[in-house]
Order: sequence, then structure tokens, then C-alpha cells
Amino acid sequence: MNKKTMGSNLLLGLTALIWGVAFVAQSVGMDYVGPFTFNACRFFIGGMVLIPLICLTKKNGQAEKKESTESGKMAVWGGMCCGAVLFVSSSLQQFGVANTTVGKAGFITALYIVIVPLLGIFMKKKIKWNVWVSVVLATMGMYLLCMTEGFKVSKGDFYVFLCAIGFSFHILVIDYVSPRADGVLVSCVQFFTAGILSAVMTALFEHPNMQSIAAAWAPVLYAGIMSCGVAYTLQVVAQKNTDPVVASLILSMESTFSVLAGWIILGQKLSVKELGGCVLMFAAIMLAQVPVERRSR
Repeated sequence: MNKKTMGSNLLLGLTALIWGVAFVAQSVGMDYVGPFTFNACRFFIGGMVLIPLICLTKKNGQAEKKESTESGKMAVWGGMCCGAVLFVSSSLQQFGVANTTVGKAGFITALYIVIVPLLGIFMKKKIKWNVWVSVVLATMGMYLLCMTEGFKVSKGDFYVFLCAIGFSFHILVIDYVSPRADGVLVSCVQFFTAGILSAVMTALFEHPNMQSIAAAWAPVLYAGIMSCGVAYTLQVVAQKNTDPVVASLILSMESTFSVLAGWIILGQKLSVKELGGCVLMFAAIMLAQVPVERRSR
């Protein structure tokens, strides 16, 4: 492993750490403001953080005018589509985090890594054996992590599971848009789109006051600057010099970091049964990302 690859992997590890701790920020922020208000604030901040990076990229770019125009149109429309899906997914996540532990939310959200290959069925893609095994492991893990003695799933866990499905579609939309447009511009547009949609829902349902928003300044700034702006930029820079499979494996560590952050910062603990579910789900997440080649006859 050369120095560039090692440096990139360390940056990806830092990205996973930032995203893992962001679950704590989201949980704490809900003590002061509603989910739509929190998301509106952090998405607007995340979009503004990326504006200087976009200006710097345009200044150093040497693309042809025609290609730049076409790419810009795709970035705007693609970013709006990504933002709409991001709004739905993040709203579900915020409602879920308010009603479950940080560790559970981190692991259930990470299920998008298993769900995305399954969605490939509708695109007529063949599902490899490791993905099917991952589905079985993830199902067992979800049972141990979420199922109570009365065989009921908590409202928070259910919202976060729906959020994982939403983020799976978000990944597929980004997968289509990113090769056709500038990734940083797409992200900036999606943040502002999600922020506007969240602001509309805030005006309709929450009616926050400036005092409550000011009280939530720390978690909002962390989620906006660090989780949206900094972590995304680190991911874009780091993935240029490392294998995408390795990158996915490292980034999936956010689920583990969320458990550690919930324990260290909030004092939230998981039972032995719940920890067993985390282990099975983490195994499923890792196995789903292992490249499997078909044997030739």
C-alpha cells in the first residue's frame, strides 16, 4: 500500500467517524427543535459550506464551455432529484433517532449497503450469493436488535429502517447523476433542495422560535459543517486514490462509530442481545461488499 492510498484510507476513516458522531448531534438536536427544523438548518449550512469549494473548482477547471453547460444542467436537475430523496430519507431518520438509541440508528441506517444490491433485481441485475447470505444475516441481526419481548418493533426503529430504504434509492440516483455532472455541485444543489423542502415542512408543522434554534447551535453546526460539508469533501478527495470496495468497507464503519459515540457521549448502552444483532448486521454489511467473481467453466 503506497502513501497516497494509506492517506486516502485514513481520510475515509475520519469521514466514517464524523458521520458516526453525527447521529449523536442529531439526537441531541431533537431536544431543542423538531426534525424538520433541524434538517432545514443543517442542510442550508451544508450547502453554504460547499459554495467556496465550487468557486475554487470552477476557477481551476479547464473544461470546454459546451460540456460545462451540459454538466451544469445535469448538476441542477440531478441535484434537485437527489435533494428530494435526501429530504424524505433524512426526515425519516430524524423521526427515528428521536425514538431509538444512536447505536441502533447507525446500524439500521447502514443496511442500505445490503438493500442497494437487492434493488438491482428490478434493474434485471443478477444477485450474487454473498448478497443473499448478507440478507439472511441482516434479517437475523434486525430481529435481535429491534424486536422486543412482545414481538413488536419500536416506532423509532421502523422509521430508521424506512430511512435506510430511502438512502438506498438516494445512492441509485447519485449513481446515475454523478458520472454526468460535477459531484460537489450536485451535492450543493441537493443540500439546498432538501433544506428548502425541510423549511416548508417546518413552516407548516413546527413553527420554531429563534431561542430554540439558538439553543441547538452546537449539534446543528456539527451536522451542517462537519457531516454535510467537511465529510462529503473528504469522501470525494479520498476516493480518488483508493479502491471503491475498500472505501465502502471503511465508510460502513460509521455504524460502529455511532455505537461508540452514543456510549461515550450520551451514556447509551446496548444489551447483550442488541450487541449480538449489531455483530450480525455488521457481518452482513461487510459480506455484501466483498467482490465475488463467477467461476468460469
